Amino acid sequence: MQFSKWIIVASLLLSGCASTPPTQFYVLEPLGESLPTTTGAVKKQHLIGVGPLSIPALIDRQKIVTRTSTNNIEIAAFHQWAAPLKDDMTRVLTHNLSLLLPADIVRSYPWGAFGSVDYRVIIDMVRFDTRPGQSANLEAGWAIMNEQNHQILTHGRSKIEQPLADTSHAGTIKALSALLAEFSRELSLALAELN
Repeated sequence: MQFSKWIIVASLLLSGCASTPPTQFYVLEPLGESLPTTTGAVKKQHLIGVGPLSIPALIDRQKIVTRTSTNNIEIAAFHQWAAPLKDDMTRVLTHNLSLLLPADIVRSYPWGAFGSVDYRVIIDMVRFDTRPGQSANLEAGWAIMNEQNHQILTHGRSKIEQPLADTSHAGTIKALSALLAEFSRELSLALAELN
């Protein structure tokens, strides 16, 4: 009799565990298309360092954060970043700038193994989130510094917003990747002007 009770309890525990959905892991996607290379006069090749990049503590976590209203957030229990978000953002920005500035060499912070760089792109990400059914939002302050004399050459503030119809987590990550692509284009234009 007692043995049958244990079997019932064990089966209930196992069925409870079996109903828990598996955790889904996500990464941001960099630009994938081949971009046209510029022709004409050959410009000097620069070494560009991306970072350091800072992000708000609110989103600096493994679980994906979305805004449900102005002052409310939702932290997804079973939808998580596959790598630290700050590292993944730096990886994507570095890849994107490498495509957008094909004549330059772009490295992620820290770049000590590659020696020094000519320009450092410092990024303070203020906002990087979505409001499902409404918008995906990126807001960041940035500066481009001459690494040799530590002089700020140019700086700016980027605020990018786009409609977000797909409320799935996969749709959210796709929208956030698109925001980073647009931000990369803004940074590439600022870097190109320095040349």
